[in-house]
Amino acid sequence: MSYWVRPTTADIGLRAFARNASELVKELTLGMQSILVSDNCDTNSVVRNVAKWEVQHDGDIDLLVVKWLDEVLYRCEGNDEFLVDCQPMVKDGFIEVQVSFVDKNLVELEVEIKAVTTHEFAFKQVEAGQVIHSQWPEVPSFEGPGWYADVVFDI
Repeated sequence: MSYWVRPTTADIGLRAFARNASELVKELTLGMQSILVSDNCDTNSVVRNVAKWEVQHDGDIDLLVVKWLDEVLYRCEGNDEFLVDCQPMVKDGFIEVQVSFVDKNLVELEVEIKAVTTHEFAFKQVEAGQVIHSQWPEVPSFEGPGWYADVVFDI
């Protein structure tokens, strides 16, 4: 696990670390999904489906990642597809992801995320020796090389 739920004033935030951009998308996605489910929920005992999902956005990688996280939430609410694992590939202008998902109706959800916000959003590469300090006791600091992200969810 390379993601930590971090405090915010009214919503819920997440900070994640990874070796590269694709792994960081995975950490953000799985971290977001972990916020939604009850601590008692075991998605390992449910039949999994596999598919390829993708999103596109020309320009800013931050908005591309936000669009991906929105897509995961939409598929859960609109298609009853609750993502339980993923293998993303971040490419120029799009994210292509091999996903495992289960029927949302078989998952015990505890929190509803209304939206992924761009407030305090970060998706950045960290150079070797560069330190990303944490202002929260429950979230460690991170020293590069690698990538880090911060996202706040509207709940």
